[in-house]
Amino acid sequence: QVRLVESGGGLVQAGESLRLSCAASGSIFSINTMGWYRQAPGRQRELVAAVGSGGSTNYSDSAKGRFTISRDGAKNTAYLQINSLKFDDTAVYYCYARARTVGLGFRDYWGQGTQITVLS
Repeated sequence: QVRLVESGGGLVQAGESLRLSCAASGSIFSINTMGWYRQAPGRQRELVAAVGSGGSTNYSDSAKGRFTISRDGAKNTAYLQINSLKFDDTAVYYCYARARTVGLGFRDYWGQGTQITVLS
């Protein structure tokens, strides 16, 4: 089993920055992709950004330019730097990992989510 713990959310003013962290723990053999999704009230969960094991990144159109995803493989931790936060960034941000545990194949795991609220 893999556990993902997010941190770094909070209540901020528009224009400020935040850095989210997602630490994976458990009987991890390897992690393929780590990423961030978000879900705003009344909306579907959407991909924000993802990073592969080799460092390749993928961003949604709304995340390009202000969001930067990175990863520390040695720590099984992913980060999401968000600059110039906007009111529309208000959402619960969920960490995601496609990981292989000892004895099992790759499976998808989710964190509990961290709330970002941006005041306009």
